[in-house]
Amino acid sequence: MGKFIHLRSDKFVILPGEDDEIVNEGMYGKALAEYLQRELTERGYNVPFVCAEDWGWWVELSLDPIRSGVLIHAVPDTTDPIEYLCTDGFIKDKKWSWSKLRFIDTRPLADTLLNDLLAIFERDSEVEILGVLDDVPY
Repeated sequence: MGKFIHLRSDKFVILPGEDDEIVNEGMYGKALAEYLQRELTERGYNVPFVCAEDWGWWVELSLDPIRSGVLIHAVPDTTDPIEYLCTDGFIKDKKWSWSKLRFIDTRPLADTLLNDLLAIFERDSEVEILGVLDDVPY
């Protein structure tokens, strides 16, 4: 797993009906997932869907030659506004490609995704980046 972007914003409120979609209590982030779906699509990413998963929200990405995504976690016990962690969704240093019959170096994909996520958040005056972490802080 790559870096964790720790952020806070009043922009990403709990959406109506979101409580019915989340798997574990308090794992909000649908508004942030939909925001990233729009922003990453504008940057040329193929973002086919977002969905709730066990510990937050998943923003699916089809990255040639791999499929991965952005994982969004709500930081426990934060409210008004809720703080979030975003990570690259388990892009490893290399991934086996059956079509190419070799390992593909995926570090450039992870680096580009991290830089694009940071650029999206930095240009939005309603989003505060609290830090970029090597590990989940809780």
